[in-house]
Amino acid sequence: MKLQYVACAVALACSPTLHAATVPSSDLEQRLNTLEARLAAAEERAAAAEAKAASAEDQSQQASQKTAKLEAQAQAGLGIEFHGYARSGLLIGDDGSGTEGGPYVTPAGATGGAIGRLGNEPDTYVEVNLEKKSQLDNGATTRYKVMLADGQRSYNDWTGDDSSLNVRQAFAELGQLPAFSGAAKGSTLWAGKRFDRDNFDIHWLDSDIIFLAGTGAGIYDVKWSDTARSNFSVYGRSFGALDNVNSDIQNYIYTANNYFGKLQWMISGLRARDNDAKYNTGTAGTTQVAGQGFHTMLAYHGDSFFGLREGSFKSALLYGQGLGAEVKGLGSDGNLSEDAKTLRVATYGTTALSARWNLAPVLLAQRSEDRYVKGDDYRWLTLNGRLVQEINQNFALAYEASYQYMDLDPQGYNGLSAVDGNVYKLTFAPTFKAGDIANFFSRPELRVFATYLNWDKALDNYSTSDSFGETNFEAGGQWNFGVQMETWF
Repeated sequence: MKLQYVACAVALACSPTLHAATVPSSDLEQRLNTLEARLAAAEERAAAAEAKAASAEDQSQQASQKTAKLEAQAQAGLGIEFHGYARSGLLIGDDGSGTEGGPYVTPAGATGGAIGRLGNEPDTYVEVNLEKKSQLDNGATTRYKVMLADGQRSYNDWTGDDSSLNVRQAFAELGQLPAFSGAAKGSTLWAGKRFDRDNFDIHWLDSDIIFLAGTGAGIYDVKWSDTARSNFSVYGRSFGALDNVNSDIQNYIYTANNYFGKLQWMISGLRARDNDAKYNTGTAGTTQVAGQGFHTMLAYHGDSFFGLREGSFKSALLYGQGLGAEVKGLGSDGNLSEDAKTLRVATYGTTALSARWNLAPVLLAQRSEDRYVKGDDYRWLTLNGRLVQEINQNFALAYEASYQYMDLDPQGYNGLSAVDGNVYKLTFAPTFKAGDIANFFSRPELRVFATYLNWDKALDNYSTSDSFGETNFEAGGQWNFGVQMETWF
């Protein structure tokens, strides 16, 4: 456009017709000035258009870079994440009304003796997890997580008065710190309230094999070699206030969790000042409560079905003394005696028997002596098996059988009576899924179920306040029916 104006001006200046005869010199000068002004305005518009285009290109590049960064973070597992777990179901007794239930419904449940959970849960439990992950230019990573949870047995839609909503986790992690070298290179520091990262459980019983949690700090993945690594942590838990003392009794758990390939060896020491000022009472008198303890676990994480076929399995042997004698929920029981000793064995596996049949067997057993008072003895064993039959890609039939034996001698602690006997449970549960029907660990699931539960009559005498002590829930066979959803992501 600029060249056109210049050409026009030259033409006006050189034209013999307009030079002298037609156009006075003053008019010619005025026209040239007008053309010059128009030319300057055009140049300004062109410059503005170029600047606007450059700005748009810069914004586009910034958007592309931001998109690429977000895509890279997503591929690396960075950014904001939302995870959760929930179950909610209705349990109906054979008389068409409410009934007792839960994985720990038996007398052995008080010391961790879980029984099969399928068709046996009358509660609603919800976990909501929010996480923020990021990676800095120097390669370091950060992670923040908060978890809200609520669990209750009310069937009402509004349960504010009964709610136990709680912040179960709130912690931060720093990983891949460039200043770390040697064995600590690539390790992760953390602090706050949390579930330990390496807890693991038997889902079919709703029982952790090991559950370490509380408020504290630690370091994960200190690598000694390509196959050996360790985690170190300290967790604090509270046992409540001692009589005539205002402050809570605080229990501290010092743990080294070591991995050698598929083998895991965990060792912990526990200390709770002033807890040994408490006493438990039984028929033989009083027993001093523990102020310290020891706990260890040897576990194996297999990538086959006990070496027999494709699948997976996990096995663990746990032992604890004093405050460590609660071997599953480490550090969670402040009433253990100073002489308490507990031995537990746990194992489970999963395998596909055929294209349409899948099996998951479980064994969980424990013996605890002098647990609360001198001379007490708690023994129980649970055998459980879940079998899933795929009908089509969205429908399966689940079957679960459980057997539990117990021999409990509490020596009068808390008014409990000595009992021994067996419990049996059978469940049939037609199950719906959106897909991945054969996977034991895929969710969500929607189920309807029928459960038959029976036990030896002697077990009704263990306690007047537990489920088996209820007058409308007695040995002789109980049918339960219901519906349930379960999901995690």
